[in-house]
Amino acid sequence: MARRLPARVYLVRRIVVLVALALVVTVVVLLVRAIGGGGSDAATPPPTVTTTAPPDIPTAPTSPTSTLPGGVTDCAAGDLALTAVAAAPSFGAEVSPTFTLTITNNGATSCLVDAGDGYRSIVVTSGTDRVWSNQDCAAPDADRRTLLLAPGMTDTTTLVWNRERSAPGCAAGLPKPGDGTYVATFSVGGAQAAPAAFVLG
Repeated sequence: MARRLPARVYLVRRIVVLVALALVVTVVVLLVRAIGGGGSDAATPPPTVTTTAPPDIPTAPTSPTSTLPGGVTDCAAGDLALTAVAAAPSFGAEVSPTFTLTITNNGATSCLVDAGDGYRSIVVTSGTDRVWSNQDCAAPDADRRTLLLAPGMTDTTTLVWNRERSAPGCAAGLPKPGDGTYVATFSVGGAQAAPAAFVLG
């Protein structure tokens, strides 16, 4: 039969077992708290970052129509379409022939053209006879008439010929044109209209 150990030995063993159990419980509690704390941290939403949009930049007011916008250049001759149309196919005695002159911008952008009397040319001929031109007696400081033409825009004016003959230098005492067929040509800005035929008689 085995010999019974002293009571003190059994007491020591019980204390060791209790201490070990206490350590195990402590470790388990710490692990649970650590895991729970990590989950809580993960569930915390990140701080929200707000951004403020820049204020709208006010646009400049539209320039008045009397002010030319910057960057607009002269019309290219190829962008201008000109017409000269006689008011009637023939004009009786003492009736001054009248013509409608048009300038159209057929280009893709707005442009400038000077259609003043000193910058447009109207010439009346009869066969090889140069009868009259508005340039013959034009003043050196003739008024400018600068047009700002948007794409597709047309300017229309009327010209009246007084049935007088002229010559370069505005010579005087020239004979009056007689009856017959005449042609008026109109040009401005390097462009030219198709000749407009008419009859004086």
